[in-house]
Amino acid sequence: MELIVAKFGGTSIGNGRRIKKAARSVVKEYMKGKKVVVVVSAINKTTDELLQIVDEAMEDAVTEKQLAEIVSMGEMTSVRIFSSAIEALGVKSEYIDPFMDEWPIITDSNLLNAKVDFKATEEKSKELLKLLDQGIIPVVCGFLGRDPNGYITTLGRGGSDITAFLLGHCLKADEVIIVTDVGGVMSTDPNKLQGAKKLDKISVEEMRDLATHGAQVLHPHALKYKDPDINAKIIGFEHGDLSAPGTEIIGPSKNKMLRTTTLNPDPISVVAVVGEKILNKPGILAKLTSKLAENDINIIGISTGQNSVTIFVDKKDADEAHRLLHDVVIADDNLSSLSLGRDIAMITISSPDFIDTPGIISDITEPLRDNDLNIVEISSSQTSVVIFVDWNDGKKAYELVRGVLE
Repeated sequence: MELIVAKFGGTSIGNGRRIKKAARSVVKEYMKGKKVVVVVSAINKTTDELLQIVDEAMEDAVTEKQLAEIVSMGEMTSVRIFSSAIEALGVKSEYIDPFMDEWPIITDSNLLNAKVDFKATEEKSKELLKLLDQGIIPVVCGFLGRDPNGYITTLGRGGSDITAFLLGHCLKADEVIIVTDVGGVMSTDPNKLQGAKKLDKISVEEMRDLATHGAQVLHPHALKYKDPDINAKIIGFEHGDLSAPGTEIIGPSKNKMLRTTTLNPDPISVVAVVGEKILNKPGILAKLTSKLAENDINIIGISTGQNSVTIFVDKKDADEAHRLLHDVVIADDNLSSLSLGRDIAMITISSPDFIDTPGIISDITEPLRDNDLNIVEISSSQTSVVIFVDWNDGKKAYELVRGVLE
């Protein structure tokens, strides 16, 4: 029997009519013979209002334990209302909050920004399977956890997405459905550009990076628990139908929950272009990259300095890239010279945990320093670190930095 996890955001259950519509969409899937686990956020703006009240009433006197308990009230209210709405439609339902024995999400004791204890959560999630086997629809508080002492914890803003994908993974669900106030993932923020279009599909890796850099559709940490065998999509609440099309989230391509270390199999060549203060000269970068693009040479990486642009290409393209970029240098007075460097290896380390892991760069580079391996170049984003080392050092460097994710 198919099992789905459906998460409803605060806007999608923002009033009585929307809650009723959401409950009907759940019951509709149940009547098709599916098992459904519901995850709900606090009703629209409830958490913000609670925080404002706390701030006005107590200022800085509130403890972390008290604050976690107070902000949890939004979700604990939502599950009770939503579960009752399902039962009003003639289907058995039970709400699940952190005070109950069936509560599945176990965390550490960082009360306001807790980390999930995956093994403990995987074990406790089995309690939900018992309810599902009895024909009951569990409605679970999003955003919340419980620590080993029985205290309520929170997963950080947007934590309901984490709850949904985590339960989907632990329960081996067939699909996770995120119901929001938009019809799916857009090509950009429609509030900023009117020409924004809905995407039919997006990869986990693309979605992770989009969320990491500010898109509000999905919490980036949630995708850590996206299993490649589990379907996932983002849909709008206005349909009132969990079968409605939205944006399908594809992947990840490897069953490593987005934590990977890879060594590029072929050597990389470096072409360095220099010129005085070229970083302040508009159009220089476009001239260099356009010249290579026009000749079908792929740029693997690029970095810039005040007086230089370093371009990384496949070794097989190096001589041609060198020749083409030399033509650009000769023709542009802002550029003075270029060089073709030695063969180097490229190692990419990726993890969504990097977003809030202070010192991750030093953690990665320290093993290389301790083993006298020189770093030719390093670049990073919020979820990936790319290191370039001498080609002869590539395999050893790969083995050393791989341990950072293990």
